[in-house]
Amino acid sequence: MATDGTVYVTTPEGEKAVGQYPEGSPEEALAFFTKRYDALAFEVHLLEQRVRGGKVGPDEADKAIEQVTEQLVEPRAVGDLVSLAARLDALRPLLGVQRGQRREERAQRLEESRTRKRAIAEEAESISRGNDWRNGVNRLRDLLEEWKGLPRLDKRTDDELWHRFSGARTAYTRRRKAHFAELNEKREGSRVVKERLLREAEALRESTEWGPTSGKYRDLMQRWKAAGPAPREVEEDLWQRFRAAQDAFFGARDAANAELDREFAANAEVKVALLGEAEALLPVTSEGLDDTKRRFREIADRWDAAGKVPRDQVKSLEARMRKVEQAIRQVEQDQWQRSDPEKSARAGDLLGQLERAVADLEADLAKARAAGDDKRVAELEDSLGSRRQFLEMARRTASDFS
Repeated sequence: MATDGTVYVTTPEGEKAVGQYPEGSPEEALAFFTKRYDALAFEVHLLEQRVRGGKVGPDEADKAIEQVTEQLVEPRAVGDLVSLAARLDALRPLLGVQRGQRREERAQRLEESRTRKRAIAEEAESISRGNDWRNGVNRLRDLLEEWKGLPRLDKRTDDELWHRFSGARTAYTRRRKAHFAELNEKREGSRVVKERLLREAEALRESTEWGPTSGKYRDLMQRWKAAGPAPREVEEDLWQRFRAAQDAFFGARDAANAELDREFAANAEVKVALLGEAEALLPVTSEGLDDTKRRFREIADRWDAAGKVPRDQVKSLEARMRKVEQAIRQVEQDQWQRSDPEKSARAGDLLGQLERAVADLEADLAKARAAGDDKRVAELEDSLGSRRQFLEMARRTASDFS
């Protein structure tokens, strides 16, 4: 430190003045400029951390290094300035490496962006050819947001892919609008049809022609379903009114049928008693068949005269009556088959043929035995045994027709 308060620092080029500190002692002056060095050293340390940690870009780091280096050219601090300059110079090769890495990373990001944008365009084109009108529009919206977040490519490639993506969105939107326009037109047509069907249904709600009107309501329901949906704002109201008309008619029909069922309950009791008489005829046999048929006809006449029964008993009662009738018919059919003249004649002819065949075989067998022809005897005995079995079966069959 000179007498005028000037402080010097030693550098490779010799001593250099770093500044004056006339107000204080040499120690105070040294401490002041040493603190300045410490500040520079701390700034270099922070810069090293940021560069090595990748917290600052190479271009920004390069500017910071230049700024600190300029402060070392005309130092205003006391300390190992050469060491600080060397530390700054050591960062420059690292910046070159980082620039290369960033170029590679950018190239990779661009390639990923190109691949993803191409995939987005292809997916959008696929959606534009489909008919998923609800999910498709949401998916295209998501794809657009994703596109906006991807890095831009070179102008030609980016424009080409955007044209494909945008064109697909436009085509899908046009087809979707056309679909819903057609759908709205159909729904308006359905409204007209359903309003007409509703008027028909409401006109029938007080009808007491239960059978024919039930059929008309079934027909109206089929036509209602075939008409398709009306606009949402009227569909539910039309349906509720249509169903109310149906419910009114069928409720009245069910009430009337319930009243009839109560009236028919006494008829059912009569028919249950008649079933007891009819089922007492079982089992039906051929003996006394005519008497059984006569008694059943009397029961059947009283059955018809008894009248209708409640609907839930019709099937079970009729089934029991049919069972007795079928049993009588089966015995009658079996008896007729046994007395069929044609079958009886055929059975008699067969019996005669077998009897003659057996007689012939017995005569041949006697001759063979007399001649001592053992081989012929064995053959004739075998044949005779079979024919006698057939003859016995024929005789049993013939007895059925006697």
